[in-house]
Amino acid sequence: MANLNTKIKLYLEANSKTWDNEKITFQDNSDGNGVFIASWDYDIAQPTAQQIASYETAGDTAETNAGIDATRQTQYLSWQQQMEMIYKDQKDGTTTFKDHCDKVRSDNPKE
Repeated sequence: MANLNTKIKLYLEANSKTWDNEKITFQDNSDGNGVFIASWDYDIAQPTAQQIASYETAGDTAETNAGIDATRQTQYLSWQQQMEMIYKDQKDGTTTFKDHCDKVRSDNPKE
């Protein structure tokens, strides 16, 4: 189940807005009803529960892909190591860097 803030970010993007921590606050009253929007300071309507729910699948995909991006980031190695691979590829006429990137992507496919 996607987090509320992920679904809100998708709602904002769909309405040509960007996330701003100062324009929205969340609250949880610990009453079993979960987190809800406590304040909304955008120049578009606050989303209804139905509108938020409509972003569930897209939110799940976004969160899954964010995890994959984090994994890829560590597997791509440091920028220094990448530059060394690129330099050697250009010097030697090889494709080590491209092959490395292709492997990271195939080992960690996005949805």
